[in-house]
Amino acid sequence: MTQTRAWRNFKRMQDVAVTAGLLIYAGAVVHAWRVLPGPAFLKFELTLLFPSAFLLLFLLGPLLVAPVRKLLGRYVWMSFDAGFGQTPVSVITGVGVLATAAAFIYLQVSGVARGGRYPAGVFSGYGAGIGILLAQAIIVRLLERRPDVRQRIEER
Repeated sequence: MTQTRAWRNFKRMQDVAVTAGLLIYAGAVVHAWRVLPGPAFLKFELTLLFPSAFLLLFLLGPLLVAPVRKLLGRYVWMSFDAGFGQTPVSVITGVGVLATAAAFIYLQVSGVARGGRYPAGVFSGYGAGIGILLAQAIIVRLLERRPDVRQRIEER
């Protein structure tokens, strides 16, 4: 298949978003293990076990449930059509959103040291977000295999 530069850039942006999300999350986990009080198993549950369950739910749900996969596929195509991931500004914006979420996690974790609430849901929410990003990256590959979509990609 002959891919246009726009489609290749879009696919790369999907991959960059997943990679950046995973790296940011890994940094947040390392920070949490250093800062959060409590036993190691609580930290494990909070930062790895429960978020992994949400990641899998939000990854497998869109891939296995046909109506959700179709809806997310439409969203992915609309994102490509709108030019997301094809210009430096859109790439910086996408990574900026991930960095903003990382800053939120960092502030939630750091707040515990000052007597704040234990950040139970923030890691699971970020795990769910990574699951969606990964599902989108997979759906991009599924979309380009469809003859009708492949033709539209090659026309651009």
